[in-house]
Amino acid sequence: MIKDFLVNSFIIIGSLATYPFSAYTQTKSEEVKKPNIIFIMADDMGWTGLSGYGSNLHETPVIDQLSKEGMKFTNAYSAAAICTPTRASILTGKCPARLNMTTWHENAGPPTPNTENKLLPPTTLPNLLLDEFTIAEMVKKAGYFTAHIGKWHLGDANHYPETQGFDINIGGTMWGMPQTYWYPFRGWRESDQEIRYVPGLDNIDGNNANAYLTDRLTDKAIEVIEAKKNDSFFLNLSYYNCHVPIEGKPELVDYFEHKLTAGNKNTYHTNPGYAAMIASLDKNIGRVFNAIKKAGIEENTIIFFYSDNGGQVNARVNLKNNYPLRSGKGSLYEGGIRVPFIVKWPGITKPGDVCDYPVSSIDILPTIQEMTGLTDKENHLKKIDGVSIVPLLRDPSSTLARETLYWHFPHYYPTTTPVSAIRKGKWKLLEFFEDNHLELYNLKSDLGENHNLAEKHPDIVADLYHNLKAWRKSIDAKYPSTNPQYIPAP
Repeated sequence: MIKDFLVNSFIIIGSLATYPFSAYTQTKSEEVKKPNIIFIMADDMGWTGLSGYGSNLHETPVIDQLSKEGMKFTNAYSAAAICTPTRASILTGKCPARLNMTTWHENAGPPTPNTENKLLPPTTLPNLLLDEFTIAEMVKKAGYFTAHIGKWHLGDANHYPETQGFDINIGGTMWGMPQTYWYPFRGWRESDQEIRYVPGLDNIDGNNANAYLTDRLTDKAIEVIEAKKNDSFFLNLSYYNCHVPIEGKPELVDYFEHKLTAGNKNTYHTNPGYAAMIASLDKNIGRVFNAIKKAGIEENTIIFFYSDNGGQVNARVNLKNNYPLRSGKGSLYEGGIRVPFIVKWPGITKPGDVCDYPVSSIDILPTIQEMTGLTDKENHLKKIDGVSIVPLLRDPSSTLARETLYWHFPHYYPTTTPVSAIRKGKWKLLEFFEDNHLELYNLKSDLGENHNLAEKHPDIVADLYHNLKAWRKSIDAKYPSTNPQYIPAP
């Protein structure tokens, strides 16, 4: 029995009913149950944040096992180096610059002049527009029950998940981080002069003592799985781990502190609290997988695991969080945008497959469209930027029609000044807008982006730069402008 009042209320009012197939049809027989889809998102987890991706401090046996049962991508990217734009790209299949959502929700809107920055960022949108067509709206038209659980960060109350195709929303708000991971998941945020909270996670019977946010989000996800095991559902499970504040469970923090002091001196991950948060994430994903098995739907459930951007690199986490990649969250160097990505599609992906082809978060929507056999008769997806990666899931040695990826971040962040980037094959070019200087890297031989080859290969620079400028023009990318109040440092 589902004890939670919120979920029960949706069942009572009939939100579990299916929806008409008006715009979308299936290529398979309607007698065959459509596959369930669980999209699991980690927050601020760098490319090497998993033990299966190279960390020798973090322990993630559950997610590592998922990669052994499904397909692991080694060249997966987020469409932005920060959270809100990447999340928008996943739901819509569009580049953040096309959406004019290139910074996080709280930082969006018109720029605020200051004396420190040479440039002013453009005015950007803080909310995902309601007329954007999302994954949830797409699958809902084909009869899916749609649930969002966890971090949203894509708009104010007028743009919450319920307005973007989700039948239920538990825990999703306009904010990008919890004030605390401990019950009651709320508190005063001095820097913004406001109370922040994560709603919908109270137990009605009052049994909330020592509740940990990650555990409670998983409780809700399991309720959805149990309620919908006989139907088709799309579960967008967006954990807050491992975003700051760094608050791991004490027993896990102690464990990793001991591990660090017991002779493990060569690790580049050095924060026991951060490691504890990743361990809790891994354990809770294991709870989700156990619930799938218990419900008897494991063979008809597609699982995605992704991170919204690279790991933070600051004193609160550690400066080598994404080693061997350069920099971290906010930056368009590899440390800010290369992320772990795993897909398990029963009957299609082969256990232990590894794919090195570059893919992006913009590819999730068209991939789910093809996985579920849906057709786009109303042309909602005509202007998306992503492509389906189903060919790669069927054969990791194959290729896609697209070979070039782009990024545009016309803002400041502790790790970067305003910048754009392009990757084509092994080559990656960055343009920094303060002085328009260009940097070229060979990612095949220089994964850490330590050697700028722009002067040695002017022909490659010219070709990539031409493509980058043409792409920005094609999507009407917004540029930073001169800051009239800027005062150069003495």
